[in-house]
Amino acid sequence: QVQLVESGGGLVQTGDSLRLSCAASGRTFSTYSMGWFRQAPGKEREFVAAISWNGGTTRYADSVKGRFTISRDNVKNTVYLQMNSLKPEDTAVYYCAADMERRSSSRDYEYEYWGQGTQVTVSS
Repeated sequence: QVQLVESGGGLVQTGDSLRLSCAASGRTFSTYSMGWFRQAPGKEREFVAAISWNGGTTRYADSVKGRFTISRDNVKNTVYLQMNSLKPEDTAVYYCAADMERRSSSRDYEYEYWGQGTQVTVSS
């Protein structure tokens, strides 16, 4: 079992930055990959970023490439999402997820554990 708790969301203006955190507990954090997804009102959940178990590989959705950075600290059992140059279209609930098979996938069905989400709202 893995428990995930996100934090760091909030209300910001266009062009601002936010850093989301996701604290993991349960199974050894360095044994699985992690991802961030988001869901805007009335839309399907979409992939944002993923990172391998050791942080050596990352992948991003085209919509956030160059603006968002995923990272992890395997000592603090935490994964981060640094979001810069935020836009109104980034408004969504952001979820972190854990993939026990280390796929660092962009497909949400390949993640076994999910956090409760944190709201990010970007005003224009």
